[in-house]
Amino acid sequence: MLKLIKTRLTLGLVTLAGVIFPTLAYAQDKLSSGDTAWMLTATALVLFMTIPGLSLFYAGMVRSKNVLSVLMQCFAITALVTVLWVVYGYSIAFGGPGAYWGGLSKMFLKGVTVNSMSGTIPETVFMVFQMTFAIITPALIVGAFAERMKFSAMLIFMAVWLTVVYAPITHWVWGEGGWLGSRGILDFAGGTVVHINAGIAGLVAAIVMGKRKGYPTTAMPPHNLGYTIIGASMLWVGWFGFNAGSELAADGTAGMAMAVTQIATAMAAIAWMFSEWLIHGKPSVLGIASGAVAGLVAITPASGSVGPMGALAIGAAAGVGCLLASTKLKRAMGYDDALDVFGVHAVGGIIGAMLTGVFCATSLGGTGFGGNITSIGGQLGVQFTGVMVTLIYSGSATWVILKVIDSIIGLRVSEDAETEGLDLAEHDERGYIL
Repeated sequence: MLKLIKTRLTLGLVTLAGVIFPTLAYAQDKLSSGDTAWMLTATALVLFMTIPGLSLFYAGMVRSKNVLSVLMQCFAITALVTVLWVVYGYSIAFGGPGAYWGGLSKMFLKGVTVNSMSGTIPETVFMVFQMTFAIITPALIVGAFAERMKFSAMLIFMAVWLTVVYAPITHWVWGEGGWLGSRGILDFAGGTVVHINAGIAGLVAAIVMGKRKGYPTTAMPPHNLGYTIIGASMLWVGWFGFNAGSELAADGTAGMAMAVTQIATAMAAIAWMFSEWLIHGKPSVLGIASGAVAGLVAITPASGSVGPMGALAIGAAAGVGCLLASTKLKRAMGYDDALDVFGVHAVGGIIGAMLTGVFCATSLGGTGFGGNITSIGGQLGVQFTGVMVTLIYSGSATWVILKVIDSIIGLRVSEDAETEGLDLAEHDERGYIL
């Protein structure tokens, strides 16, 4: 009885507070423990994608003398980006309204407190969730210049790239008042912000760095495809946090995002596997793992606005398209993108971004972006604008950053160091047993 009286008294006080201080009552009502619990989980899943997921995926594909260097780069990027995100990255991306950047009002997380909110979740949770995106995006670029960049140059490049490329583009698409977001671009979980952005940066880095010593005449087989398939499996699982978590709520849209992520990934893995089987006579472990990642990439921008049939189509297109980009296009252009960052992430992101404009239509099973789009209409034009802006800005800025760093400290290790392997040359350690 006493408990009942206390409960009624508490409810009465909350009601009274809502009458006298309506803003206070609204702030109290906004917190959702269900949404918060899901976003805590999603944040951990996205961090899991980089360490250990992407780290193992990449480490398995390089030669044994460079396995530790790739693991070290991914781990160091995780630490570096975390600090920079706290100092100013979060503020540039999400600090406040603006067409091109969020300002510096939230440097050092000023105003991000226990009580500050972002929708129905604490702002601290939103900040760390977005931090995990900021971590994995530059880490993806590592695969393009693997086995040949100085560790010191890599750290400087990643710090500058996060500052002048990733954080501003994030604001353009997802930040309050961002100019691409205001134009209506559909990028639910990072097709442009993450994958096209990192993919084109990877291509530019591979071209600026030049080919690995001996490429393409010398055989450079993967170190351990067991690592790669385990890493791809971790990426697949972690991607549910990436895509379903981008709803920032535990609701029906998050559920559909999870469903279409699984569907597109499976379809892309099958499409790459059978295409490779048809072309080369045998299906490979590397192929099916790469196909799965291609599907994950392509469904990322679409996961909040397409249905299951759209997911099947996007997955099939990504599986075939990324295979061709990573083999025939790569050979035709002659660049040495060591781990196919451009072929999988940029091409997969472009496929996903453009097909989002098609399959978001309600007539094709999509959500219609709020229920308003019944046909593809002008959405493809908006998607194309986002793709081209990201390619041009990220590619140009990456080229300038790399050229400046190269002129100051040099980008590439010596030929002797490359021959010896970066594990020993850069870190004085071995990642394998002789």
